[in-house]
Amino acid sequence: MALSHLIIGAGNMGGALLSGWLKAKIINPRNLAVLDPTPGTEAVFAIERGARHLTSPEDIPKSIDVVLLAVKPQSLSSLARHVSANLPAGALLISIIAGVSVARLQALFPSARIVRAMPNTPASIGRGVSAYVASSELNDEMTEKAEALLKVSGTVVCVDSDEKINAVTAISGSGPAYLFYLAETLEAAGRSLGLDPETAATLAQQTVIGASALMEASERSPSELRTAVTSPGGTTQAALDVLMSENGLGPLMRQTTKAAMDRSRELSG
Repeated sequence: MALSHLIIGAGNMGGALLSGWLKAKIINPRNLAVLDPTPGTEAVFAIERGARHLTSPEDIPKSIDVVLLAVKPQSLSSLARHVSANLPAGALLISIIAGVSVARLQALFPSARIVRAMPNTPASIGRGVSAYVASSELNDEMTEKAEALLKVSGTVVCVDSDEKINAVTAISGSGPAYLFYLAETLEAAGRSLGLDPETAATLAQQTVIGASALMEASERSPSELRTAVTSPGGTTQAALDVLMSENGLGPLMRQTTKAAMDRSRELSG
């Protein structure tokens, strides 16, 4: 069975996408090669089921036509020199490296067709959201192929510039960490109010999970849902008066996402 798909960097995010592909059976492990000196859990799972573990770019098969690039930005330049020399001409390269522009990717991999995407970790359970921007050289067939691989892991949106991908990185790429931290801080607040740790953890986590599910199931906007649970002069209103104050969550979230976007720009050089 010919090897058609290659993952370079099978850590957290690369592994999350790989997990989605395997669960949806969009890729047979026997069609997959993994180039990573220390592959993560999902990659090891695939290798045990027939994927080929490569130890050098020189081992990249000529049959590869789709590449997922998921290495750390700091290691890209040195790796690219070796990978580019061994990558089949015309291969579709989907990069999920934060801050690395389409133009830079095209310069590093001149024979490839480039898609720059930003997924997030819920992709591992098919509940992620990804945005992508494609190089002008991509034809409709390649664009559809890239979308199909990303859609297996959740919602997909197309944007028209690298700058918008930097914004996507700040909102949805890093966004799960914000939500996890919200659950952490809500749990800690519960403990500070006298709840035992187990009860505080259960209440915080299930509140975040349940509210997210309600938002997905409802046709109402987040603003409308917030209003529906807020009685004038009640306990929720007292809490929101703090969160919605001049120094509350709104300004803090704008500061938070700007920091992430600025860092994405810095990584792009």
